[in-house]
Amino acid sequence: MQRKIGAALLGIALTLFLAWTLAAFLFQFERFALIACIGAVALTGMLGVLARRNLRHGWMAFIFCLAAATLWWSSIPPQQDLAWAPDTARGVTAEFQGDTVIVHNIRDFIWEDENTATEQWKSETYSLNAITSVDLLTSVWSSPAIAHVLISFGFSDGRHLAFSAEIRREADEEFSSIGGFFKTFELVLIAAEERDIVKLRTNFRGEDVSLFPLRLKPEQARLLLVTYLERGNQLAAEPEFYNTITANCTTVIFRLARLVDPGLPFDWRVLASGYLPAYLFDLGAIDTTKPLDETLEDARITSRAVLLSPSDNYSTGIRR
Repeated sequence: MQRKIGAALLGIALTLFLAWTLAAFLFQFERFALIACIGAVALTGMLGVLARRNLRHGWMAFIFCLAAATLWWSSIPPQQDLAWAPDTARGVTAEFQGDTVIVHNIRDFIWEDENTATEQWKSETYSLNAITSVDLLTSVWSSPAIAHVLISFGFSDGRHLAFSAEIRREADEEFSSIGGFFKTFELVLIAAEERDIVKLRTNFRGEDVSLFPLRLKPEQARLLLVTYLERGNQLAAEPEFYNTITANCTTVIFRLARLVDPGLPFDWRVLASGYLPAYLFDLGAIDTTKPLDETLEDARITSRAVLLSPSDNYSTGIRR
């Protein structure tokens, strides 16, 4: 009985290892012939080990293969200088001068459609004491359980600066949620004008975008902005991989928010980002004067955004 259980466990372990290894090779090399050969050899070896019922040798072989795969996987570094897609070509960086900060690489694209834009990057100077609002935006494009999440800071002079943690695609790459598990994409922190990064989603991609003012104290708002900018400087110095679960648009925000409030509890809705507003509602971090359903409905801005004319102030218009 013990031998049968051991053989079954080895079979499960080898099957899972084979599946992970094939997926890793697929997204790293994109050579289907190589994948097929590796799969055939690995499957043949697995069946041979099980047929011989030599569990000791089988486990030794599995541990050796696991160690080799781990060594190979850990040797893959994130990259900084590749032929990036234009919209993720530059991550935000900042220079701090007391209560003033100079923000570099602010994206200010003028979009013609969801794939075509006039490219503009700029630097702006902000006062940390001039922050008047912090808003969380969610953008749903398919499943209501999954949303892209952005944070936008408003300033006393009417300017808004939005932040978005995104995959840093190469020019010829397309997003893959599965590929996000296998070191396919780097992580980039984008700072942008709302008329670029939010309007792209409301007016050109037709996504269901919602805006939620956050209840933060002035010192919390300042610290959150500084935390974002410092994170941008970190990524500029040392690139990191995007991960669909552990390093995506929502988990990055949650980790930064925990620096502001270390007692912020983790919740499954941080991963199911479409339900993040409900989590914030329960925490009292957004408006709770109305029932949750009404709060969610009032927050939707896409229908307002598409009615704005090019001459309208986009940030003002979506907040009416």
